[in-house]
Amino acid sequence: MKTCRFLAIVPVAFAALLTVGAASAQEGPDLIFRKSTDFKLLTPNDKLATYDVDDPLIEGVACAYTAHEKGGVAGMFGVAEQTSEISISCSQYGPIKLRNEKDKFAQGDLMISERRSLLFKQMHIARGCDTKRNMLVYMVYSDRLVEGSPENSTATVAIQPWGGTTPPKCADWLR
Repeated sequence: MKTCRFLAIVPVAFAALLTVGAASAQEGPDLIFRKSTDFKLLTPNDKLATYDVDDPLIEGVACAYTAHEKGGVAGMFGVAEQTSEISISCSQYGPIKLRNEKDKFAQGDLMISERRSLLFKQMHIARGCDTKRNMLVYMVYSDRLVEGSPENSTATVAIQPWGGTTPPKCADWLR
């Protein structure tokens, strides 16, 4: 009898997981463009997709990253496990400051996370501060429940004066 209850719950849990994934995709990074990397006759092509995301904690910084999106049958149904190769570039586009003075961060805190497979793999962008050079440091990497990947990419943003103001010290934002 317990097995029957479990089997009845599985489809509901799976539907809830898909709904959460769809909701978070709407709130995620902005798609800038996609480029096909191969041709598949009846299913979607593999693509490289470039996204832009603002740092939710630090105003004036945005990061662009490019990630592989698998096509084929698995990609068409959203169940393909995406590769771990992701590149990142971050820039200052305005005066840099904490969005909320109470929101300090620790070295390596996550800026964003995004699913890269149906269940077990995620991409993360972590943030840090090089206090000696007054630079923000961003690292993109992916992990998986079993056998993670060492693939990663790093970007830095040197905090520069903007509009004649003295640049803040990222060391002041560390907890």
